[in-house]
Amino acid sequence: MVKMTASAMAEEIGERLRQARLNRDLTQAEVAVLAGVARKTVLNAEKGKVQLDILIAIMDALDLTDQLDLFLPKQAVSPLQLAKLQGKKRQRASGQHRSPDEETPAW
Repeated sequence: MVKMTASAMAEEIGERLRQARLNRDLTQAEVAVLAGVARKTVLNAEKGKVQLDILIAIMDALDLTDQLDLFLPKQAVSPLQLAKLQGKKRQRASGQHRSPDEETPAW
């Protein structure tokens, strides 16, 4: 598979939104009313320029929210992370990368 740039992926998602809207025989204005946004916002979403919360609202208006698990499945915590955390749920990454011979902190 060819790696796409972020903007190319956004455009592809926008095109898929447009096709889903057309498949449901809805205008941009109708989707906008259902999603609670302006028609221009739907137009921009179809161009791949949309905020995440608006994308989800449009997906909901198009009955596509059941596709979210396919789009981004829930991620399980890896056994390695569980061992490192010793039962604590990780909230964020530290941003520091350690070499393999450095000691892992006990948290």
